[in-house]
Amino acid sequence: MNTATETTTVLWPLLVYGAIVVSLAIFILGLSHLLGERKHDRAKGEPYEGGIVSEGSARLRFSSQFYLIGMLFVIFDVETIFIFSWAIAFRELGWYGYVGVLSFIGLLVVVLIYEWRNGALDFGPDGKKILQAYKRMTQKPGTA
Repeated sequence: MNTATETTTVLWPLLVYGAIVVSLAIFILGLSHLLGERKHDRAKGEPYEGGIVSEGSARLRFSSQFYLIGMLFVIFDVETIFIFSWAIAFRELGWYGYVGVLSFIGLLVVVLIYEWRNGALDFGPDGKKILQAYKRMTQKPGTA
């Protein structure tokens, strides 16, 4: 019978705190509804874009290159989580953990080189084409 009394004495501060939080949230929402401005201008219905009036449709088409870069970011971001968790358990894992993380990093380097050589990381203009166009522009007329 003693444990039931201890449980109720431990829970009542939590219930009081929850009631205070809920009542405060309801009070703040009700006050903002009563005191809030009710004008509905044309500009209120438009999305805010840093003060710039939006033009065209919001349904823009992105290149698949954008999504590829996003996926590579997520993959290499998850890599940091694995390496960080290995660093936390470094002493417990010993040499087996060290060899495991080295093989993991090696595999990621191989994947990064593969993606680089396939052109997955080339999301800007081609530098060679820019240099050739620049050389053509700077040549004197009449010289080939």
